[in-house]
Order: sequence, then structure tokens, then C-alpha cells
Amino acid sequence: MTKKSTWRKLVSAMLALALLSVPVLSALGENADSLSKYDPAIDIVFVRAVDNDLTSNVLPQTPNETIESNRWFDLYQDELGINISYAWTVQGGYTDDAYKQKINVTLASGDLPDVITVTSAQLKQLADADVIEDLTGYFDQYASDLTRQVYSDEGSSVLDSATFEGKLMAIPNLEASIESAQFLWIRKDWLDKLGLDVPTTMQELLAVSTAFATQDPDGNGIADTYGLAITKDLYAGCMGVEGFFAGFHAYPNFWTTDADGKLVYGSVQPEMKDALTALAAMYQNGEIDQEFGVKDGGKVAETIAAGKIGIDFGEQWNPLYPLNQNYNNDPTADWISLPIPSVDDTAVSVPLKFRTNMYFAVRKGFEHPEALVKLVNMHLEKNWGETNNFSWYYMPAENGNTSVWKFSPVTPYPPYKNLNAFLEIEAARNADAMDTLVGEAKVIQSNVDAYLAGDGSVWGWDKIYGVEGVYNVLKAYRDNGQLLVEKFTGAPTETMVERRATLEQMEKEMIVKVIMGAASIDEFDKFVSDWYQLGGQAITDEVNAWYASLSAAE
Repeated sequence: MTKKSTWRKLVSAMLALALLSVPVLSALGENADSLSKYDPAIDIVFVRAVDNDLTSNVLPQTPNETIESNRWFDLYQDELGINISYAWTVQGGYTDDAYKQKINVTLASGDLPDVITVTSAQLKQLADADVIEDLTGYFDQYASDLTRQVYSDEGSSVLDSATFEGKLMAIPNLEASIESAQFLWIRKDWLDKLGLDVPTTMQELLAVSTAFATQDPDGNGIADTYGLAITKDLYAGCMGVEGFFAGFHAYPNFWTTDADGKLVYGSVQPEMKDALTALAAMYQNGEIDQEFGVKDGGKVAETIAAGKIGIDFGEQWNPLYPLNQNYNNDPTADWISLPIPSVDDTAVSVPLKFRTNMYFAVRKGFEHPEALVKLVNMHLEKNWGETNNFSWYYMPAENGNTSVWKFSPVTPYPPYKNLNAFLEIEAARNADAMDTLVGEAKVIQSNVDAYLAGDGSVWGWDKIYGVEGVYNVLKAYRDNGQLLVEKFTGAPTETMVERRATLEQMEKEMIVKVIMGAASIDEFDKFVSDWYQLGGQAITDEVNAWYASLSAAE
């Protein structure tokens, strides 16, 4: 196939857009190739989105470093003999419109950089067009022991997500699925004021929500408080409904298995109905903001900041946003973390969304595809390896614990690093040996210590990593076998590309209508029927074909 026809095929695939498994690679003895230096040095060209924390390509705390001249570039050059540059950069995240537009232009032009950062759908297009390198052998030969461990910590799912027809076609920019675990955040000061116990069941939580909305917990004599925070977007790391639904053993926006081991989409399962019915009753009773259907996360966060909401389902970082805004306005606001309560005697399974969604692909013909693997090796080694210098390459204390890791073009991390840091801190606390902490655990504890010494600006760190921090709950989830891993991790299927946006909009509209009383619970049954007819059945079939292919490849 000519280059011109290859790119014609790719452009056609892009316009239409508008896996077989690789077994986890066995740990071989650490090889000299994993961090060997090129002599003479080589050049490698990336493209990237520049995090909004990097103002004009500079971290405010490190004014002498830029996105194109920094400690990470120096490290890669000095120790690996790799000179890094960017064909282009755009401000914002990889999922922002600016990057999407720029990357689409690059893909359509056919003028690929040496390494290109793409979504799973774009990766499949590139693989189908045969314009990127098969990295299977390079990963096998050059990945360090640490890299192999990190990329297998979530089982085979991370590498599976970049594998097509048995070939590893990119290095995933690993994101931790465990950090998508949801928790119940609740105002303990309101519980105390109303003489209520900490809820341990869904029924008790529903009663608490009623009290928060009707018994004036803020003491201003006005009926202006709510129980549960919800945004119009429904599914989110804070102020969403996924944690609430999990309490009813329902898993919307999530692929799991049924009793027969087949993949099913949680949003169309019958367990959804009881949770929807409960939310509709809460809305009718004034426990949910009557305008939630038009309020995004920012608007709902304002209501939390104003001290008008007492219950939030969200991830571990919620004390850093938006709960801290409430504390900043009212230091008596005491948000605590609890496990998601169950509606019955069955323990809640906590859904973990598959979070890895960006991939580093190497253009076909680049002379040194293995250089990408070496960069990943070095990034992991200098932050979490035996020779790590975390306090210089990740969050240097002398620069205010600022995130200098963002200067690196590749930023994978061990998926359990935050939980492990908490466990290290907990062990040191129990042994009265806090001075033994190093690396990330030491940096985190410095923030907790600052709060305990009176610095309210780091209140959230104590709520996450402190003696009663949320990682106690995550540890219990793990120890009790309550973590439910999402089963579909592949690229979007053909019907997903065509129909998913429409189906997702239909799903959210149904949920909002039922909660707000604009439709009865029977609307759910109609939605399920329509979902299957309008593409859901085809998607389910395609997802299960992908899932079966994993077993066939073992």
C-alpha cells in the first residue's frame, strides 16, 4: 500500500469516527538495555498538551525551567543520551478540545512526530493504517523490572488496552483505576448537631439526608439546606451518583459481568430501578437541589462552599476540591469519609473505572522505538525505583512541593502509589517512627503535619492521609475484596464509535427526568428497550467478542 493510500484510509477512518491479549510479560532479570545510554545521542520528537498548572510553559515555583528546558530533559539527555523536543504544544489537557483539534490535524496530514499521544480510538486507527510501530518486542527487550511490575499491577488490562491482533501498538500512559473508587463524604458536624449517628446502611443514610434537608442543620432558621449533592453530568469524581447507585448494587456507566460471565452494561440492569426510585423520592422531598438538572460541577461546588449540602459521593481527592471550599468558609465544617453503605446485607462492590485513556505510539520507521520504553523506565526509576530522587524529580520540597514531574513528556506511575504511601505513613505512625519516611510518603506527611500545626490551607491532606483519612476506607475495601474492576478496557468498538454519544445522552436524559419526576420509573424500562434497539445490543455483542478473544489468546 502506498503512503498516500495508507493515509487516505486513515483519514476515512477519522471521518467515520467524527484485542487480543498480550500475556503479562514474565519478570526477566534486569537487563543492561533498560537504561543504557545512546552514544552518540539521538533525537526524539513528541507533541503534547501542557497542563494548565504550567502557565506559559513554566511552573511558577521553578521560573528557570520551561516545558522545553528543565530537569527532566537534562536527565534524559545526560543519562540516556536522548534529546527531546516538541513538534508542537497546546495549553490544557489531552482530553481538551485544543489538543483534540491539533492532533486531528496532525493525523490527517500524515506528518507524524516520532512519538504521538493519542486516545484508544485514535490508536486503533493508526494501527489499522499500519503507520505506527509494533512495540511488543521492544517492550519485551527493554522494559525494566520496575516497568514490568507497574504495567502489570492492574493485571493485564493496561497492556491489553493497547494491544491489537496480539501486537502491543503503544505504551499506555498508565492512570490508576483504583483512584476511581468512590466514598461517602458527609458532614459530621451536622450529624452531631442533629443528634444523628454515623450512617452504616443505605436506609440510615436516606434518613440522614431527610434530616439534613428538613431540620435546619446550619441553624439559620431557613429551609435552605440539602442532603445529597448531584450535578447535571451525573457521573463524576465528585458530586456524582455512581457511589449512590453502588449502594443499591447498580453500576451505571460501567461494564461488568453477569452470572454467566458475559459482559453487560450496568446502566441497563434492573438494579438501577431501586436507586432511581430512591433518588426521585429524595428530589420530591427537597433533599436534592431542585435545579440540579442544569447545574454543572462548578455550580454545585458553590452550593457546597456556601455550607448548604451535607452529603457527597466522590473520590479520595474530594477534600482538595470541592469540600475544602466549605472548610475555608467555615472551619467548623467537618467532612468525614465513610464506606458506601449497602441497601441490604450484601457488601457493596465498589466500581473501579478503567482510567488509562492516552497512549504513546511511535511512528513507523523511527530508528529507535525502544527509546520510548527507556524514557518510561527512567521516569519510573527516578520517582519510585531503587535509585529514586523523588524530592527532586517529582515534588521538590525546596520548590514548595510543586509538581515538576509534569515537565516529563511521559508520566506513568505505579497505580497503587497513593495507597502505598498511606500504608507507609500508617506504619510509621504506629511505630512512632515518622522520621523514617522518605519519598512521596514524606512529602505527604509534611502537608498533614502542617495542617496539625494550624495551617488550614492543607486541611484536605489530613482528610485523605491522616489518622482518620479516606485511605483507611480504601484499605478496607481492598482487604474485604470489595473492589470491582471494569471488564471492558479495549478501544471503542465499531458501533460505539457510531452510537455511543447518542446512547449516553439518552441515558442521562432518562435519569434526570426520572429523578425530577418528569417521567415515572417506567421510563427506565423504555430506555432499556430503546438502548438495545438503537445500538446497545450490537455494542454488547462486540464487547463480548473482544472479551472472548482475551481468553482465546491465553
